[in-house]
Amino acid sequence: VAPTTPVCEVPSSAMTGTVVQMTCKETEGSPPSEYQWYKNGVALLEKTGTGSARATNITYTMDKKSGTLLFNTVTKNDTGEYFCEASNGIGLSQKCSVKRMQV
Repeated sequence: VAPTTPVCEVPSSAMTGTVVQMTCKETEGSPPSEYQWYKNGVALLEKTGTGSARATNITYTMDKKSGTLLFNTVTKNDTGEYFCEASNGIGLSQKCSVKRMQV
C-alpha cells in the first residue's frame, strides 16, 4: 500500500540551546514507510554516530524508521523551513506541508 501524506510536527519557534524534536508519521503505508527530513528543500543527512570530518557540524539525529528529527541543542543555524517525505517503495512518496521553525 502506498503511503499517505504524513503528518509533520515542527515547532514554529524554539529557544537557542533547547532540545527540539520534530516528528513525521503516516499510518497507511505497507510495508511501513521510511521518512526523510528536508531543510530549505535540501535532504538532511542521516547521522550514523561515526564521526567524520564532514559531519562534525551536524547537531541533530534523524531516525528514518520512526520519522523523528531530534536536535540536542538548537542554534540559530537551525532556523529554516522543514518538511518530511514518507516512502516505502510503493506508489509515489508523500510530503507534508513545509513548516518554518524560528530559533
